[in-house]
Amino acid sequence: VQVLESGGGLVQAGGSLRLSCTTSGLTFGSFAMAWFRQAPGKEREGVACISRTMLSSIQGRFSISRDNAKSTLYLETASLKLEDTGRYFCAVSKGTYCANSWRTDIAYWGQGTQVTVSS
Repeated sequence: VQVLESGGGLVQAGGSLRLSCTTSGLTFGSFAMAWFRQAPGKEREGVACISRTMLSSIQGRFSISRDNAKSTLYLETASLKLEDTGRYFCAVSKGTYCANSWRTDIAYWGQGTQVTVSS
């Protein structure tokens, strides 16, 4: 199984980025998917989760979506702040929906894509 993120980069505060994640070696539409991030010196934290049927958990400034036909997961980020800087990881859930334990029910991880927000 491979999980590959893209779309990170350097952006000014207030800006936006669209992160993408593709997978291979599994049936993308069968699993819930999630985004995590890890800021410098901090632990990795869950950003958002989306079930296989596209029910999402946690939105706000960030919006998670998926295109099962394209086997692609997205994270639309908006109004980025300096504290949003970090490495963003795509994750494949062990299950089909976003349970309360979605942050720990991860089967596969990507290598991450770096997002750097500048002032």
